[in-house]
Amino acid sequence: MWHKPAAIVAILAATIFWTSGNANAASRSKSNQIKYEYVPPKDPAHQPILDQMKQGRALEHLQELLSPIRLPYPLTLKVAGCDGVPNAWYNDEVITVCYEMLAEILKSAPKQDLPIGVSRADTVLGSSLAVFLHETAHAVFNMLQIPVLGREEDAADQFAAYVMLRLGKDEARRMILGSAYHHAIQMPGPQVTVPIRALSAEHSTPAQRTFNILCVAYGADKKLFADIVEKEFLPKDRAEVCAREYDDLNFAMTKLIGPHIDKRLAGRFHEVWARTVSTRRAFLARQ
Repeated sequence: MWHKPAAIVAILAATIFWTSGNANAASRSKSNQIKYEYVPPKDPAHQPILDQMKQGRALEHLQELLSPIRLPYPLTLKVAGCDGVPNAWYNDEVITVCYEMLAEILKSAPKQDLPIGVSRADTVLGSSLAVFLHETAHAVFNMLQIPVLGREEDAADQFAAYVMLRLGKDEARRMILGSAYHHAIQMPGPQVTVPIRALSAEHSTPAQRTFNILCVAYGADKKLFADIVEKEFLPKDRAEVCAREYDDLNFAMTKLIGPHIDKRLAGRFHEVWARTVSTRRAFLARQ
């Protein structure tokens, strides 16, 4: 479970070059409010994950990527051991991502690249990015007092997908499909039986989360994601309403989040993303 109150997270900065927004609201907060902490893992098996993250300066890059967000007080990004539970959450101005969650993402990555044009590395990068962005969404909603209609967990997934779509077209496609993969592999087949408890949980089911992510993407760019409908990864009847769903999301993000982005710092986003993701993708391709 990704607990509520979310490298590569940053895309958030570029999310919204976007809108003039409410200058008064933005002026009450400051950019460069992101801190980070590498907590030594409790399980020795997770030491390689920590070593790789430090070597790649993962949290440092996340700090740089998230720096354009204007926040009223500091937000800390932390990786830590969670006693065997694969989890991630935001609480008390700290985002915690468990080594167990990152280990699960690495373990579930496919042995080979996927036929749809997504590499094994993209399934790791996209899924990891989605975790950080999802929790960043919770932090932003809470720290900036952003009103949320509907379930906050669904809103956090939409936030994450929207941010990924602000990347260049090729990167957006890779990250969206890579993140959808993590949920899709939890669906056993066309017929799914789940316990009632799963339907009452605060998170949507893996199938719903997959379709919601793909719908936002298709609604944003029907040409770029045309094949997900043609190959029936996204049902055609759902695809018919995706443009409207994306328009609603775009309006909310522009209206509510845009005023809290430092556009001057956000201008560096593309350079930072290209520098960090190319190195990480090359490393994962060798694994």
